[in-house]
Amino acid sequence: MATLAETYSNLGKWSETEILEMQVLEMLTRILGKEHPDTLSIMNELASTLREMGKWTEAEVLQIQVLEMRSRILGKEHPDTLKTMNSLPLTLKGMTKWTEAEELEKQVLEIRTRSLGKEHPHTLSSMNSLVSTLREMRKWKDAEVWHIQILEIGTRIMGKEHPDTLSSMNNHAVTLRKMKKWTEAEVLQIQVLEMRTRSLGKEHPDTLRAMSNLALTLQEMGKWTEAEVLEIQVLEMRNRILGKEHPDTLTTMNKLALILKKMSKLTEAEVILNQVLGVSMRVLGKEHPDTLSTMNRLASTLKKLRKWTEAEVLEIKVLEIRTRIMGKEHPDTLTTMSNFSLTLKKK
Repeated sequence: MATLAETYSNLGKWSETEILEMQVLEMLTRILGKEHPDTLSIMNELASTLREMGKWTEAEVLQIQVLEMRSRILGKEHPDTLKTMNSLPLTLKGMTKWTEAEELEKQVLEIRTRSLGKEHPHTLSSMNSLVSTLREMRKWKDAEVWHIQILEIGTRIMGKEHPDTLSSMNNHAVTLRKMKKWTEAEVLQIQVLEMRTRSLGKEHPDTLRAMSNLALTLQEMGKWTEAEVLEIQVLEMRNRILGKEHPDTLTTMNKLALILKKMSKLTEAEVILNQVLGVSMRVLGKEHPDTLSTMNRLASTLKKLRKWTEAEVLEIKVLEIRTRIMGKEHPDTLTTMSNFSLTLKKK
């Protein structure tokens, strides 16, 4: 059952994964006890599944239980405890609990630096996780300092073309882009794309990711046509390799729609977003965060086309779902309320 759950997970079939993992958890708890390592492992897996489904609170509750038991039984510095401490921040970030996530990641980094050394892969992974949080908190300068350290260590130990070094270069470029250091970001991303294309091939997922990231930088530099060309290439390859319903394909379609919208190609953007929404609702479900985000993007495009009634219908749906799931005071709910208010004023 656990193996089948893993297969469903790899296919992105989260509801089926959740059902199976809950059954496995119930049996292991009954047979082995709640604190057995295997029971804690499946609890952790179930928490990851719930997180992927956008069930943040349920995931957080489970992960806190696992962390408490592993800390008590194995000790705070045991690898399994650190693994849980490292995964809990992913859930906290989804709940916009940035400060709590940052604090946990700093603890993990401090322990790994002390026990494994600054240059150990797990320590570097913790550095990257912390940097990701710092970026979300818009602490760009702090993030840049860490990026430089990570890139220096990675280049020295693994070489400039190692996948992890290239990932560090790409992450650094993202931070530079956020700091509006457009040219520096573009130069780094072109290097990453060139090396990934040479070492992995044009159709490798990492190469496609590098192309998409470069397209985003070009977009923010106002180089819309160049960005559009790159994103169309990425979409064509992802459609062919991964299929139209794969999450990465849907993400690319969303990005392309945004570029088209910025270029005032509103009808083309509307067509793409309707396609994404149809697939998202069927594959992910109506209440999934990605589905709701697509609804919002489509509503925004419809407003640009002065299709106020259609936009209003979508925004009412998003507002009802977000209010029910996230609460009235969640930032995403408040943003939806603000957007809906503007729509009503324009009608």
